Amino acid sequence: MSRSSMLRRGAAAAFGLTILSTPAAWAADSAEALTANGIPKKLIAAAKKEGQLNVIALPHDWANYGEIITAFKKKYGLKMDEANPNGSSAQENQAIRSLKGDSRAPDVVDVGPPFALQGADEGLYAPYKVATYKTIPKNMKDSRARWYGDYWGAISIGYNSNLIKPAPKTFRDLLKPEYKNKVALNGNPLTSNSAVSGVFAAALAYGGSLNDIGPGIDFFRQLKKNGNFIPVDATPQTVASGQTPIVIDWDYLNLAYRKEFPAVNWRTVIQANAAYGSFYCQAINASSPHPNAARLWMEFLYSDQGQLLWLKGYSHPARFQDLAKRKRIPAALLKALPSAKSYAKIRFASDAQQKAAKAKIVAEWPTI
Repeated sequence: MSRSSMLRRGAAAAFGLTILSTPAAWAADSAEALTANGIPKKLIAAAKKEGQLNVIALPHDWANYGEIITAFKKKYGLKMDEANPNGSSAQENQAIRSLKGDSRAPDVVDVGPPFALQGADEGLYAPYKVATYKTIPKNMKDSRARWYGDYWGAISIGYNSNLIKPAPKTFRDLLKPEYKNKVALNGNPLTSNSAVSGVFAAALAYGGSLNDIGPGIDFFRQLKKNGNFIPVDATPQTVASGQTPIVIDWDYLNLAYRKEFPAVNWRTVIQANAAYGSFYCQAINASSPHPNAARLWMEFLYSDQGQLLWLKGYSHPARFQDLAKRKRIPAALLKALPSAKSYAKIRFASDAQQKAAKAKIVAEWPTI
């Protein structure tokens, strides 16, 4: 179907509504005005009639999702079911598959690029263009609008400066004996985009490239051999307790820990020549039990308000350049981010590179 055509008639058919692929299509179909943000009033009414939105794998301390969820509920009055907050990208896609036709199924997902590509190929997602779609960078969206990037970050090394001395500055530093039983990843690369991205960054630091993630796998094999890599998934709880005193994870999570756990005295470093960036992708479940609420959630996230709430959580929203161009970013939010020099050499993997890396990880990670 074309981008401007009708996507499908689902649950909304019960009360005479048509699910369309763009706000413009909504307006044209209903001859109804849009809000100041370009959101069709009929979409808002339809979402309120559904009354609920199901989300999955959105921990409140991840990229400021707690405040984002609160703001959405306050603005539109919808209930929200928040399933498996610490779930992985793989688990999000699996929930769409296993709960198809179930009212508990997620309406939307927020997954890493390899998993977004897989989900789109499987037909798990419904195409939809938000009102601000044109301002999302082309390299951050699927050509058929089945998914698009929402925010991005860079892989960093975070550490508890109360416990870790000397401070690590590079990935190679982490191989040193003083960091025995100290280094953790956020998840498993077989299922977690955070962990996949950590392997990419290690590859860049260890002689690899975006086309060759092998050295990154070799790095973690050596890290494990040295006794430095611990088999514990890093979480806010393990950071606060000191169980994972060094964490390879997104900059926005490591930066947030400093404010969230002041007693831990958490510090963050981004290795300039190994700066790997990746975005997460929003997508609507093609079998969403609340299809209008799902589209309203997307509209909110990609509005100026939603994008700035992500920035407040130390992540870079997809529409950052558009917001900056229109001078919509408060100076305080910009000041809270690391220096622009930290991101000067940041690299992002292409879709093809993501797919190739995922295949290699699936084949080799179990052997480390």
